[in-house]
Amino acid sequence: MAELKTKINDASVEKFLNSISDEKRRKDCFTVLELMKKITKAEPRMWGSSIVGFGTYHYKYESGREGNWFLTGFSPRKHSLTLYIMSGFSQYEELLKK
Repeated sequence: MAELKTKINDASVEKFLNSISDEKRRKDCFTVLELMKKITKAEPRMWGSSIVGFGTYHYKYESGREGNWFLTGFSPRKHSLTLYIMSGFSQYEELLKK
């Protein structure tokens, strides 16, 4: 079974975000960072080299594959800012409207 490459690590979230060359994208990321810190009450951690994650949970599939992953997070991808909401969106309809 292949090993998951995206793992939690001790890289600096602030250093990663400050390395974003596009000023607007960098500012947006720091805004999302503060919002997610406030909402999750968790400290941000780097997952791999390009995902900022908050909180963790352990998963195990019927196949036996298991691991740890973040509860929510974001990544400043090349063309867009990607938000990860691991529990899905259906229960957050009212929040998404805001």
